[in-house]
Amino acid sequence: MQTVQHSEQTLKTALISKNPTLVSQYEKLDAGERRLLNKAFKPDNDLFGPITLHSESDWIISHPEVPQDFEQFFSDPSRKAPSPEKRSVYIQCIGSLGNTRIISEEYIKWLKGYCEAFFYGLTVKLLEPVPVSVTRCSFRINDNTHNLQIHAGHILRFLKKKKPRDAFCIVGVTMIDLYPRDSWNFVFGQASLTDGAGEVD
Repeated sequence: MQTVQHSEQTLKTALISKNPTLVSQYEKLDAGERRLLNKAFKPDNDLFGPITLHSESDWIISHPEVPQDFEQFFSDPSRKAPSPEKRSVYIQCIGSLGNTRIISEEYIKWLKGYCEAFFYGLTVKLLEPVPVSVTRCSFRINDNTHNLQIHAGHILRFLKKKKPRDAFCIVGVTMIDLYPRDSWNFVFGQASLTDGAGEVD
């Protein structure tokens, strides 16, 4: 078992940039936002806590990626940013999210609140829930789990067509297993950065 934990200096290097555009943004932070940012640098904070790797099959070990700090992310030419015309995050529920309508509504209410906090400054809107049949996606029964699964790529295609004109992005949410292609067992989600669309299960 292995634990990944970053030092205060590593977190500061990753999170703070000397880019003039970002420096001007830091200067606009209010007292509460500054406290939150300072808290993120502490090794014992609950924002970036230690990650325990249990086996060689854990994602971080089995899918090594080149590290990226915030300045690299900010400067990435393929990064999409909201504009005055596109400042809304749309959530599209696909199928039932709970055993009852009340549970589904509570879950969506929580998800909307989380998105509003995470994507601070953007408007989060809920689209009318749709049954899976409306997406016209392919499906299968998984040979190992015997669970119903729906094709992630087909759901993504449906979301692209459903994306409103003022959307920064649209996110599909479902409780049904997803699979991206026949050779894969499952996938947690799939997204298109260029199209501003994605789905999770």
